[in-house]
Amino acid sequence: MEKKYSIGVDYGTQSGRAVLVDVTNGEILAQAVKEYTHGVMDEFLPDGTKLGPDWALQHPADYLEVLEITIPAVLKESQINPADVIGMSIDFTACTILPVDEKGTPLCFHEDLKKEPHAWLKLWKHHAAQGQANKLNRIAEERGEDFLARYGGKISSEWLVPKVMQILDEAPYIYDKAARIMEAADWVTMQLTGKEARNSCTAGYKALWHKQKGYPDKEFYKALDPRIENLVEEKLSTDIYPQGAKAGELTEDMASRIGLKAGTAVAVGNVDAHVAVPAVGITEPNKMLMIIGTSTCDIMVSEVEKVVPGMCGVVEDGVLPGFYGYEAGQSCVGDHFEWFVKNCVPKAYYDEAEAKGMGIHQLLTEKASKLKIGESGLLALDWWNGNRSCLVDVDLTGLMMGMTLTTKPEEMYRALIEATAYGKNMIITTFEESGVPVDELYACGGISKKNPMMMQIYADVTGKEIFIGASDQSPALGAAMFGAVAAGSKNGGYDSIFDAAKVMGKVEEKTYKPIPENVEAYKKLYAEFKILHDYFGRGANDVMKRLKTIKAEARKEN
Repeated sequence: MEKKYSIGVDYGTQSGRAVLVDVTNGEILAQAVKEYTHGVMDEFLPDGTKLGPDWALQHPADYLEVLEITIPAVLKESQINPADVIGMSIDFTACTILPVDEKGTPLCFHEDLKKEPHAWLKLWKHHAAQGQANKLNRIAEERGEDFLARYGGKISSEWLVPKVMQILDEAPYIYDKAARIMEAADWVTMQLTGKEARNSCTAGYKALWHKQKGYPDKEFYKALDPRIENLVEEKLSTDIYPQGAKAGELTEDMASRIGLKAGTAVAVGNVDAHVAVPAVGITEPNKMLMIIGTSTCDIMVSEVEKVVPGMCGVVEDGVLPGFYGYEAGQSCVGDHFEWFVKNCVPKAYYDEAEAKGMGIHQLLTEKASKLKIGESGLLALDWWNGNRSCLVDVDLTGLMMGMTLTTKPEEMYRALIEATAYGKNMIITTFEESGVPVDELYACGGISKKNPMMMQIYADVTGKEIFIGASDQSPALGAAMFGAVAAGSKNGGYDSIFDAAKVMGKVEEKTYKPIPENVEAYKKLYAEFKILHDYFGRGANDVMKRLKTIKAEARKEN
């Protein structure tokens, strides 16, 4: 039988990656990565225009470069016939939004708008709309809006409406010029197909859309600001496509640019974390997947819709058809460790790592793994980039206590890892106490494969066995699987994501089981973590926010 293939493109924070996948077994035959030319713009625009605190922008052209470089690369490496690629799909970090004109051209491409920061694409971790998020949450609570409970009681500054409100407040003419405001996942998909097809995942988790109720009513938007009373009709869309749906087919122009055949099926876009669920073979409820990277996103599906404090959202059909999909997460994991090695590790450790022929993370892990639980006397909170769940507060900051003049880098490194494990346990416990059981724990992403010590700590802190996704590229694989579903069985693909997951999704044979004595030891430390978590995170002492205010005022004086 003639082989058929699908392509998935995973857009991350720093780069985009394409994988070419055999649809008969889920094997990745080729992969290619393209670092974004402009990276994350958090201080200046390309022309040198200075950005304010907590900004994070990107260049939409970088996303098209990813397609034009990585897809020809995987075709060349695999030497397959492009005509045998039956489908493709993309996934994206979210909420990542951009204003576009009537033709779908980003406003930042307009010569007269290149110096305007609000004309550019706002990355998921753009946190400068926190004031607008605070206003939204206050008004929604005052009005008794029922949607608030579906998002754990708070809407994040990372999401669509606060970011739109910031554009309106600070650059109203950009809001007026925008024919549409789109998620990057939908915009790139539109570049592929020539048609707009907004996906239910980003609409549901990031833009307040509900399958049964739609968006909040106009009166709510009017209460936020009379100028956005008609936000949905004027800038968004009520035409929402479910996950696994076909967005359209590859246009002649795009096909020539990326080396595929015009007419290739393209699935609607998806969020990077959510698309990874079928890639590890999850097709049943109550199995939580941790997608561990610079941050961590936790995704699971359930047969019930419950209110879970601090969750990022619950969306019907948002992850897998027929289930309620839940999202939670941690804003700082890999970024946590990268910050530490760049700023807190002495040169002698780098010299030792080089002499041993290993990386600095590997050396620190080797040293940290020799420590007994609690031996360092350290305890940290994992809020270096704010708290996503369960407090939903980007103004919280990092903390480490217990340090002395004898504290070593490996002890601090392990304390940061343990902090992320405690934060994870807080999320799991909150779900379970809210009536959404977490029966099994899965992990994917580079850290889950590179750091066995960290995965064992997670198993010991949570008391749950952890299954590891077999693929190094779970989100991209998941996107390819949805591409195969868009193609359908008649073209060599699948008619549902459940059928695709049975064949293409896999986990490793090795799992991480909780070690009983470690579980007991970590219970003591977790109890202390929870005290600190509630003290600094629930209003007893807002010192972190006061310090952040003082910091902002001091920087203004410069």
